[in-house]
Amino acid sequence: MEAYYLQRKGCKKLNENHVLLIIGGDSRQLEVIRLLAPKLNKIYLIGFEDASVSYKNVRKINWQTAPLHEVDTILLPIPGIQEDGIAESIFSKEKIVLTKELIIKTKSNCTIYSGIITPYLKQLAAETNRNLVALFARNDVAIHNSIPTAEGALMLAIKHTDITIHNAQVLVLGFGRVGKTVARLFSAVGAKVTVLVRKKEDEARVIEMRLAAIFESSLESEIPLQQIVINTVPTLLLTSKLIKNLSSNALIIDLASKPGGTDFAAAKEHNIQTLWALGLPAKVAPKTAGTIIGKTLLELLKIN
Repeated sequence: MEAYYLQRKGCKKLNENHVLLIIGGDSRQLEVIRLLAPKLNKIYLIGFEDASVSYKNVRKINWQTAPLHEVDTILLPIPGIQEDGIAESIFSKEKIVLTKELIIKTKSNCTIYSGIITPYLKQLAAETNRNLVALFARNDVAIHNSIPTAEGALMLAIKHTDITIHNAQVLVLGFGRVGKTVARLFSAVGAKVTVLVRKKEDEARVIEMRLAAIFESSLESEIPLQQIVINTVPTLLLTSKLIKNLSSNALIIDLASKPGGTDFAAAKEHNIQTLWALGLPAKVAPKTAGTIIGKTLLELLKIN
């Protein structure tokens, strides 16, 4: 997802009466609450019925009781809001739907934070004239977050193969912020890592890291050699043609956000074990991942 920040006029600086509304999410949000509760006047929670939260200034609410006119800032689930408008939450059995009729009730200079900006959310912000910030568009946030992502990928590779990662043939698709960390970590534990790159400068960096670099034109010939393939690109790269040439014992781990980069139907057809590992930081290191988000919000809200 490209960097995205939509700033409307009239945004004011934080004061002691600042009110944050957290809508949905996962265990990362609990760490955000822990960090921000001592700093803010009020935090309202929607979609946290089953969460244990014990701060005097943090209150669970619902859309019917929400004092939206007080809200200065909204934090959404890290994956954003999909086309059905639903904000996912692991702490609620209720369907949480975000609409422009609700957002328009917040303060006119309210800022909405999300991990990524989906088309639905971008349109919602435009229709309600609200500030919109993609936290993971920031390089520092994405790089920090790539660490639990890579560790989670390593955990899955160990759990779902019958070989050691040491000496395993591992192909990493993409050399962005996540791809770099994944390649470095798997190499550090002894894997023979090949990285798919697009640019000559990335090829040079991969070689400097003492790894092998290939371009897409070489992908078809390299695929049969690989035991573990890790995709980090949210564009279809692992096509049916490539997947059918994988070893029957190969493992695909797709780390890319929706729609992913794997033809999952083809992988199933060819009996290739495939894991679409969305939201790994929340599953393997929610405290660390939540701290990354919480500290970033403290900075953006100008809280010491």
